[in-house]
Amino acid sequence: MRQLLLLLPLCGLLHSAPLLAQPVNSYQQPAPAVRELLDTPAQPRLLIAPDKQTVALLELRRFSSAEELARPTLRLAGTRFDVASSGPTGVQGVQKLRLRSLLNAEAPERNVELPAGGLFHDFAWAPDGQRFVLHRRTEQGTELWVGEVATARLRAIPGIKLNEVLVQDEQAWLNPRELIVTVLPERRGAAPQQRLALAPVVQESIGRASPERTHPDLLKTPLDEALFEYHARSQLAWVDIASGASRELGAPALFSSVSSVGEGQYLLTERVLRPFSYTLPWDDFPTVVELRHRDGRLLRELTRMPMRSGVAIDGVLAGPRVFYASPFKDAAVYWIEALDGGNPNTRVAFRDRVMRLDPPYTGEPMEVQRMPHRFARLRFLDDGQHALLSEIDRQRAWTRTYLLPLRGSQSKPLFEHSLRERYRHPGNPLMRTLANGAQVVQSQGGAELLMAGVGASARGDRPFLDRWSLKDLSVQRLFQSSETHYEMPQALLDDGRRLLTLRESASEPPNLVLREGQVLTPLTKLRDNQPQLRKVRRELVNFKRADGVEMSFWMYLPPDYKEGERRPTLVWAYPLEYSDAAIAGQVSGSINRYNAFSGISPLLLLQEGFVVLYDATMPIVGDLKTLNDGFIEQITMNARAIIDKAEDLGVSDPKRMAVGGHSYGAFMAVNLLAHTDLFKAGVARSGAYNRTLTPFGFQSERRSLWEARDVYLRLSPLLYAHQIKEALLLIHGEADNNAGTQAFQSERLYQAIAGLGGTVRYVLLPNEAHGYTARESAGHVQWEMSQWLKAHLGDPHAGP
Repeated sequence: MRQLLLLLPLCGLLHSAPLLAQPVNSYQQPAPAVRELLDTPAQPRLLIAPDKQTVALLELRRFSSAEELARPTLRLAGTRFDVASSGPTGVQGVQKLRLRSLLNAEAPERNVELPAGGLFHDFAWAPDGQRFVLHRRTEQGTELWVGEVATARLRAIPGIKLNEVLVQDEQAWLNPRELIVTVLPERRGAAPQQRLALAPVVQESIGRASPERTHPDLLKTPLDEALFEYHARSQLAWVDIASGASRELGAPALFSSVSSVGEGQYLLTERVLRPFSYTLPWDDFPTVVELRHRDGRLLRELTRMPMRSGVAIDGVLAGPRVFYASPFKDAAVYWIEALDGGNPNTRVAFRDRVMRLDPPYTGEPMEVQRMPHRFARLRFLDDGQHALLSEIDRQRAWTRTYLLPLRGSQSKPLFEHSLRERYRHPGNPLMRTLANGAQVVQSQGGAELLMAGVGASARGDRPFLDRWSLKDLSVQRLFQSSETHYEMPQALLDDGRRLLTLRESASEPPNLVLREGQVLTPLTKLRDNQPQLRKVRRELVNFKRADGVEMSFWMYLPPDYKEGERRPTLVWAYPLEYSDAAIAGQVSGSINRYNAFSGISPLLLLQEGFVVLYDATMPIVGDLKTLNDGFIEQITMNARAIIDKAEDLGVSDPKRMAVGGHSYGAFMAVNLLAHTDLFKAGVARSGAYNRTLTPFGFQSERRSLWEARDVYLRLSPLLYAHQIKEALLLIHGEADNNAGTQAFQSERLYQAIAGLGGTVRYVLLPNEAHGYTARESAGHVQWEMSQWLKAHLGDPHAGP
């Protein structure tokens, strides 16, 4: 049988030969040890209230279900939404909610009773930490619920049905009790339906370059346009969560963003306009940015951003873009404007500038700062006088952060580093929440920053907390995690006397701890719920490839591993690009992190006896403009170094090794099979294998297909399918929503290899996106990977 094409309605399996016997029309379950781990609830998520007095423990549903994924969904203009609830798909449901005091470690936890019916999701604290909000999905819509910390009780806000098609998991707080949300218009009528009379769909481009990425779920027909407009149209509504009162503000529109300006005096809104595009997602459609009174009345139109077509690769719009509202009483509005026409290839002294407009918003904006490179981020300090302004040098893959005075003098450089830098990374500033819900940088009146980071080093991560003086840029280390625990700072309390951290070890799940000097007071007491993983051995292994570039991998040995055994081994990796070889060798991860594997992690194969070399570094080093010219040679050099090191360690048999990866890692894995004989088998999940179908760039590639034709062709393993002699397992989500990795990429590769007589298996997971979220899918993916590796590397317990 040269080729057998079989579609299973549930597990969506396509295969070329019945190598793995299984019943039709069913998802498969992995081995009992793996199944037990999949069915163990996830550890609760810990969310600290803004006032640092309470922590919410959210027990989230670990997986959705195949039935959940099959709910009626629309995929329009690059977005996906649940039709019944006008909300996002694949939400993580809250199964249990508990509250614990951070002031009294002995106080008992309090359960918040979640009423039956519907699915609660999207927990958010009110700015003062005295209340919180939750959304509940029902078949009639998405409701808004509010909870009181004092009583641990929930109640619904009457008459509110949220519309989260465009504005998802976002609310604009005016103060701790008032917020603005987007809701369904009361009188929107029935959804558009297809008319009997059809017409051609016509697109036209006349003499203007528009290098667009390959986006999924785009509009295709006039009916799609009408459906998008119908479902995305929303109404602004004011809500008082204390009293439950609400009222509509203004007229319905395609609102895509709403935020509070100042101390709740005004609103900054963005709404989508026609014409729509069939080649771009909705967030590239024309948009109008407006200032409104808090009652919804229009105050001033700030700009109309045109369709984002004709923009150069890695370019930006030429006019105003990226708007920020000051969270302080001054109520200023800031935005960014390009000084290079939006084209990164234009040579200019300054590429972007920051603009500001002050109340009453009737005058002309002022220029605040010019930047030599492209704007990246703006974060306000809590002194109301400064902000942190970050830019990115695209040519060097470099970032720089300034202290920006919002009025008056010029900015002051604070720190800069490579985008890939880990060892010298200064960390991220600790933030605090204002009464209007805005997140601002803690600064002690503009005098200092508190910077928390992972503390990467050649021996692994050791989180730290530093105090940066904004006067002389001196740095004082206040805390660093010990060599026995991974402890991430969360907040500095009582003028620095006490430190709140999230502390974990290889055998202890993350728990909140209050640290006063060397005295530790546990604030939460989560226990290890997967003790079987403590038998897994984990070791950071450092080595060099042939040209001297430093590399590493995390070696995971199965629970039953015995010294001297050479087990079948899976190498799991993801390529990363670097302009500096020294940075390419930097280590990530820590031996002290709590082992808790995701449902589709290849590390679950440890329970079946395989050795897994995880997060194996796969550096691609060179000039960022032409980096991919040597992609094949560098991943080959990397793979040889990994195999040689695993053989030297005595844990792997080089003749029984497989390579795997997800997304760009899958692309890497298939290229290794196509261009080398280093591995006996491969696992490729949700990848892209024909680069001519992503002709305007991919990953970090900035050149188009017509500028680097040979590179695109050589890096398309589909064109080298005749050289893939090793067994290849392809897995893909049927509804992949990632740009450039639609499921037909795997389907075409499967057809090519099968047609050429190769050994290949293609698993198409129904309704799954780029990542796989259903419990049935997770179990089936684990079963597929295990069976494939056993079939082609041998049973780990059977010997060579």
